[in-house]
Amino acid sequence: MKITDTSDLWWKNAVVYCLDVETYLDWNGDGVGDFVGLANRIDYLAELGVTCLWLMPFYPTPDRDDGYDILDFYGVDPRLGHFGDLVEVIRIARDRGIRVIADLVINHTSDRHPWFRAARSSRDSPYRDYYVWRDEPLDDGEPVFPDQESSNWELDEKTGQYYQHVFYKHQPDLNITNPLVRDEIAKIMGFWLQLGLSGFRVDAVPFLLDESGVVGGSELLPDPHAYLRSLRSFLGRRSGDGVLLGEVNLERAEQEQFFGGAEGDELTMQFDFISMQNLYLSLARQDAGPLVEALLSRPVGSPDSQWANFVRNHDELTLDKLSDAEREEVFAAFGPEERMQVYGRGLVRRLPPMLDGDPRRIRLVYSLLFSMPGTPVLFYGEEIGMGENLDAEGRMAVRTPMQWTSGPNGGFSTARPSRLRNALVSGGYGPEHVNVETQRRDPDSLYSFIRMLVQHYRNAPELGWGEFTVLEGTPSSVLAHTLSWDGRTVLLVHNFSATPVDVPLALDRELAGCRVNRLLGAEAGRQPFADPLSLDDAGRTTVPLEGYGFEWLRVIAPGDELQY
Repeated sequence: MKITDTSDLWWKNAVVYCLDVETYLDWNGDGVGDFVGLANRIDYLAELGVTCLWLMPFYPTPDRDDGYDILDFYGVDPRLGHFGDLVEVIRIARDRGIRVIADLVINHTSDRHPWFRAARSSRDSPYRDYYVWRDEPLDDGEPVFPDQESSNWELDEKTGQYYQHVFYKHQPDLNITNPLVRDEIAKIMGFWLQLGLSGFRVDAVPFLLDESGVVGGSELLPDPHAYLRSLRSFLGRRSGDGVLLGEVNLERAEQEQFFGGAEGDELTMQFDFISMQNLYLSLARQDAGPLVEALLSRPVGSPDSQWANFVRNHDELTLDKLSDAEREEVFAAFGPEERMQVYGRGLVRRLPPMLDGDPRRIRLVYSLLFSMPGTPVLFYGEEIGMGENLDAEGRMAVRTPMQWTSGPNGGFSTARPSRLRNALVSGGYGPEHVNVETQRRDPDSLYSFIRMLVQHYRNAPELGWGEFTVLEGTPSSVLAHTLSWDGRTVLLVHNFSATPVDVPLALDRELAGCRVNRLLGAEAGRQPFADPLSLDDAGRTTVPLEGYGFEWLRVIAPGDELQY
């Protein structure tokens, strides 16, 4: 199906940037980032080329799970500012062409939320059925955080029943089989959409639809996915071009269900956890095969659906979809120390330290991020190559303050270092070596490179919209693929090996005689080809790649001088 009207599918070629307000910029000097600080950095995001800002939870919270334990779904945590500050961020972002989405955390609340306080006060409380209760706990597998919890159920001594908590015991699960809870979720979404948000990143979607702990078969939803469809429909009514970006770390067949199959009427986008994990396996092996296989395994769904690509996110870098042996390969290559690993399934590291700071491999990865089929998502600090703080506990290792300058606290805050919630990175990746101020002035910096990638990505709609084809017959270290859309084709070639290689490429015979022009040229450190590239009568050519080299190329038909 060919789509020509792209006006309301803005997310197809968006550049998404995730940040935690608390760790981005502290404007009032109290040691905590705030919305006023973020408002003063919107121009920085616009300069980088960001088109969608994803805000991690900013709601009132006891802050026992970095804001994912929510006290009030309709508020702003006073440490971060107030509604006026948030509205100013949304307004400035919109003026700069940046949409704003926020975390929608609706599978649980804080145990201090008024709903749960009322629910545990009595079995007869009208809020009792807002949560999931049983007389006896279920034996339903290993907890999500096995180092913190031994069960998914906790005894409430006052009422003598167990409540379900898939995550921490201080985060009781909401009961979506209760229509009142479903109504509350719709109100929450409607409230933030009315305030100017362009959609939501939906937290832990499979857990939201899991009814296994609910007592009474008659209370269960006939089809939990129908509820997800209703959320998408509600979003469409309230915001015709809004997005639901879902966290669904499941096998491919199950992921397809969460898109809504060919109808595409559930999640708008999903993070591609499987390709992300296999990217690291390919890096460890210097073999493109695992990533190629992962990309080809993506289900073909509706044109109104999209994958979101990422190098890392705010959680641990999970490797749970790899086999035990594959996971050990990645651990050995990128996280050999026990403190670098977490939950036996993931890494608490950022990319540059994992790759020993090798600029060739780091740039290879970000070239892949912006040229694989799908929408790229950056985690704050990736654009300058921030590292991690392995002295911090678990996931907090990658949630360190943004490094703006080489000065005290990396320019994040004027407060005493002891007042910061999380210490900055030290050593070779500390702010004295890695910061925005220095890199913005350096045309050879990682910041300048990623800004350049963003510009070329935005100028090549095929990257977000195109039909994906892997080219066969290339060396095992090479991923070569095309993306074709609206009569145009781009060719992307990446070498995972340190060894230079000449890559034979066989494109469609219909492209025979076409010229091949570089999209990334001298600004990406490219030396001119010895001879101009073109496709022969069989649609073939050869592209030379350096070790860890890559090329973005556009195929141009004879006489078509409008393409570049």
